[in-house]
Amino acid sequence: MESITKKRAKAFMIDVAVSSVVTVGVEYLLRKKVKNEAVHALVTPTVVMWALEYAQLRQNGQTIGYKAMGLTLENEEGSELKPGQILKRMAYRDTVSTFDYLKDPKEFEKQEGEILPHDRFSSTVVKEL
Repeated sequence: MESITKKRAKAFMIDVAVSSVVTVGVEYLLRKKVKNEAVHALVTPTVVMWALEYAQLRQNGQTIGYKAMGLTLENEEGSELKPGQILKRMAYRDTVSTFDYLKDPKEFEKQEGEILPHDRFSSTVVKEL
């Protein structure tokens, strides 16, 4: 693994930890209103993670994890990230990207870890600060 890829993995783990803490609070508030356990196990964690990531990337191009690891997410053309790009990136990463890795792990990482399949799909690049 390249150094940027390792930093990205650590940043993602930090973001998951932050999201998990927020999810516990949200679930506490929703427990009385929503009785379906599938919602608490599947929907709530995903919605919280995506909402936190979207808000942070939209605001300054970094999540808490990216900031801690000295990374930033940028548009390939250098312009501001578009809302659709962020959503495409998250959706692809959490669905199709897993199958891309299983199909061909060596092809998964390109350009020293700056561009993974979900970055290629959404026209984004992760850079070190």
